[in-house]
Amino acid sequence: MTLARLDWAILVVFLVFPFLIAISTTRRSGQNLREYFLAGRQLPWWLAGTSMVATTFAADTPLAVAGLVATNGVAGNWIWWNGALGSTLSVLFFARLWRRAGVVTDVAFVEIRYSGRMARFLRGFRALYLGLPINCMIIGWVNLAMAKILNITLGWDRLTAVFAGLALTASYVTMSGLRGVVFTDLVQFGLAMLGAIAVAYFALMTPTVGGLDGLTNQLPETTFRVLPAFGSDAATLSSTLSLSLSAFVAYLGVQWWASWYPGQEPGGGGYLAQRMLSSRNERHALLATGWFTVAHYCVRPWPWILTALAALILYPDLADPEAGYAMVIRDHLPVGWRGLVLGGFVAAFMSTMSTQLNWGASYLVQDVYARFVRP
Repeated sequence: MTLARLDWAILVVFLVFPFLIAISTTRRSGQNLREYFLAGRQLPWWLAGTSMVATTFAADTPLAVAGLVATNGVAGNWIWWNGALGSTLSVLFFARLWRRAGVVTDVAFVEIRYSGRMARFLRGFRALYLGLPINCMIIGWVNLAMAKILNITLGWDRLTAVFAGLALTASYVTMSGLRGVVFTDLVQFGLAMLGAIAVAYFALMTPTVGGLDGLTNQLPETTFRVLPAFGSDAATLSSTLSLSLSAFVAYLGVQWWASWYPGQEPGGGGYLAQRMLSSRNERHALLATGWFTVAHYCVRPWPWILTALAALILYPDLADPEAGYAMVIRDHLPVGWRGLVLGGFVAAFMSTMSTQLNWGASYLVQDVYARFVRP
């Protein structure tokens, strides 16, 4: 894919904007640890909630949704939709309590909930475990997705893409702290969603697809099922998620709390807890988590799903179905929109990476260094 001057100009704007935010916030963020990691506990609900949504919108997310839809139809998204139950409980029960706890990290709550040497050990272990290996794995798969996008669309070498993305993101997040991260998230999320909607529109409007009517006429009806097919009918196995009703009920009842995934922690841990702890008060923490739940599960996925369905028609025999999303960008977007959409991916990548770096550092600084090395 060849970018015109307009496309490059839009990309440059996307790259420069975070640094302007970082420069404007660096003095205030450097005052103390609470300013740096919690933005002084002064975030309004709409800013904290949008930052939650932006952080879970990484460069890998549209590609992952494309792969799920290609393999199991729309119903394949239940692999992450099941987390909506835990997120709802976070709104109803946990959001106010996180803000009331008054800690800097969710890991620090361990020593409030428990006591003694084992509580100290658990706090330190969780801080190191989440801050280093888990955080690095998350950063790794987000980098891999962004490298895949830049390799397909611009022909960049993957290692070059990884180092460029890490250098840019680490530079501005080091200066800005959480305050700069969330203000950047607000704009980046809006632009990333605009780009996702544009990709869906241009994919649907291609002559090969022919709009929504073309989707429904060319794809099996079972592909559009929102719920899995309950049973083991072989005719549905290739077009939609199929499992027994009891397995689906168990999945909904167990999966959301039995597995840890960023942004989907039971009770709202991790960087969701960080945003709740950064909110102005308990009411703002509750509203922020409520807005995140609605936007994350009900609003944001549908442009990706529409693009994924269109990619099944445009590229029916892909060995890597996730690549179909990036190929739509490469082959079907006009000049100007290419730069905007790639900029949206860069924004999604940087919003996730900036949170991972700030969040992981909060564990290592607050729960390891400031707790055990220099208390």
